Order: sequence, then structure tokens, then C-alpha cells
Amino acid sequence: MRKKMTHQQTRTTSPLRQGWLDLEQLAQVEVSSEEQAHPVERALTDTAVDGEGWLAAQPGEQTIRLVFDAPQRVSRIRLLFRVRGQERTQEFLLRWQCAGDEAYRQIIRQQYNFSPQHGTEELEDYAVELIGVKALELSIIPDISGRKAYASLAQLRLG
Repeated sequence: MRKKMTHQQTRTTSPLRQGWLDLEQLAQVEVSSEEQAHPVERALTDTAVDGEGWLAAQPGEQTIRLVFDAPQRVSRIRLLFRVRGQERTQEFLLRWQCAGDEAYRQIIRQQYNFSPQHGTEELEDYAVELIGVKALELSIIPDISGRKAYASLAQLRLG
């Protein structure tokens, strides 16, 4: 599914003032599925009021891809995952595509455990030096054991 933002929403805090790229204006987002009440733009902008951000509509592996209108320089990537419910080990893969190149390059692949007793939130903040970014892709496997689980992303910011 391809999605293109066609209007700008009013925000109380501009992402530009915080040093983040304005993804609504700079990129088109492609998402494999989304819960109607929790669309992907809630994770990419300041529109999430409940802190949940994006939720997948289907269980299993999901992908969020940002395709930039013009190549970008990215020096910081911030991911915030919040998980409720079952204990599980989640994996994500973050990749990027350079303008003029069809291949994706891996930035990070990471696994971590979520459990109601020990942690339901994971914040990742990476300093990177990516020049000429044409696309950024986040793949999430919500439970590597294969059990039925839904992917979610509370926040994705690029600086």
C-alpha cells in the first residue's frame, strides 16, 4: 500500500524546531498494513495523542518505508517501540537506499525482549552519517517465535 500525505496538520511543537526532518513534507510513506485507529502518520508526526503511534492491522512481519522526494542527509535516527500484551522477542531491521543505487544497505538489525513484568518499551537512538538517502525501510518481526503478534511503532524520527 502506498500512502501520500496531502495536507499539513497543526502541531503544538514543530519537528523542525526539535532538529527532526519534517517527514510529512519530505517523503511518501509505504506501509504493509495499519490499524484504522492507529495510522502510520501517528508514529511519524506529532499527531499521536495516546502515545501508541502506528499499529499493524495484521499479525506478522510488517514494513514501513519512507521514500524521499529528494535525497536527504540523515545524521540521527530515533525509534520508540511500545508493546502491550504477550511476552515476546521482537526483531527489527533498519535499511537505507542511496540515490542512484537500487540496493538497500543495512543500518542495524536488533532483537529485544518485551514482557509485562520487565519492560514494554524500547528506545533506540542512533547517530549515523547517511548522505543521499533516497529511502529508509523499517521491517518489524513482532515475535520471532512465529506466534501471532502485531507490530507497532510509537515513534520514528530522523534528524
